[in-house]
Amino acid sequence: MKHSTVTNSAETSQLLTGETAPAFTGSTLSAGFVTVLVAFSSTGALIFQAAEAAGATPAQMSSWMGALGLGIAVTTIGLSLRYRAPVLTGWSTPGAALLATSLVGLPMSDAIGVFLFCGALITLFGVTGWFERALGHISLPLTAAMLAGILARFGLDVFVSMKTRLLLVAVMMGAYVLGKRLWPRYAILVVLGLGSCVAWASGLMRFSELHFAWATPVFTAPTFSWHALLGVGVPLFIVTMASQNVPGVAVLRASGYTTPISPIITTTGLATMVLAPFGCFALNLAAITAAICTGKEAHEDPSKRYAGGVVSGVLYLLAGLAGATFVTLFTAFPRELVLAIAGMALFGTIANSLSTAMSSERHREGAVVTFLVALSNVSLFGVGAAFWALVLGLATSTVVNWRR
Repeated sequence: MKHSTVTNSAETSQLLTGETAPAFTGSTLSAGFVTVLVAFSSTGALIFQAAEAAGATPAQMSSWMGALGLGIAVTTIGLSLRYRAPVLTGWSTPGAALLATSLVGLPMSDAIGVFLFCGALITLFGVTGWFERALGHISLPLTAAMLAGILARFGLDVFVSMKTRLLLVAVMMGAYVLGKRLWPRYAILVVLGLGSCVAWASGLMRFSELHFAWATPVFTAPTFSWHALLGVGVPLFIVTMASQNVPGVAVLRASGYTTPISPIITTTGLATMVLAPFGCFALNLAAITAAICTGKEAHEDPSKRYAGGVVSGVLYLLAGLAGATFVTLFTAFPRELVLAIAGMALFGTIANSLSTAMSSERHREGAVVTFLVALSNVSLFGVGAAFWALVLGLATSTVVNWRR
């Protein structure tokens, strides 16, 4: 099994001079922190909504957070160290949204059965290589276009946020431009620090809402209902694979990492099955948050960016152990700051994805359709925009190039 291989001019220069930069730097620490910040502040509330829909008690909600944090930490740290690449995992955000509406009326034991069933399907598609073989039929320009469409929404949020917090976001944007000119490796760290100072001075930080509480694991024995498995389990699997794992692979490939996909998918599936009785509903490759750790902002040397994954994994573990404490910590930041820092951290990845998407004249029309559908965030039949972007993009590219 081969490890990922990534090279660039900085890495080549280091090899020639014999100099090596440390893996853990201020930029990797910043990337890891921003990754967890974005995950919890933007989609953490969905987990509690899904737990509430299943009738979870406060102790069970805390258990869900603990199981997800532990699962993400173990898989992210393990896979990043194994392949020396920023292989980040996460919870299924569209899956959480699906569960928030689909678990109403189901007993908690049936919900746990659904989680086990989804984990088993993910494992099956990883072990057999079905998922990776399916990806082999999708061209790189189309996957890059899909990724650009997904991430572009976050880039737009930087400027949309100016409508409500003009001073805060304008200062952050100025810090980003100046940081890219003077300290490109630490630009995001500068933006985060300066933005936090402005938010604090403006009275926007809500630290008074903080309270500390450890997560306690609560085991729930699963039960299996055909109605729940077909009505909730299958859609949960589909949205996780189509809307999370496909973009997750696109992030790694767009950044030049050639990590084997099947073992990674298998690992997330097995971890989901082990932790499902405690509330872990679906683990998968991270996409949006992973892009924060795969670019130059995380580390100039691509072979050292795995450190950002390790840092985020450690923070996910702490967040999981502390339960709701870290959720209130991350939500203490003003929403505009979170949106701005996430968007700016993804500027480089968006640019690279658009460049790759438009690089092939043969697939250009299909790439444009893929980009626009992904950007639209349309959801049909419970399946997210990422899946439909690929379907329509492939269809467009096939018809345009038929018999050419």
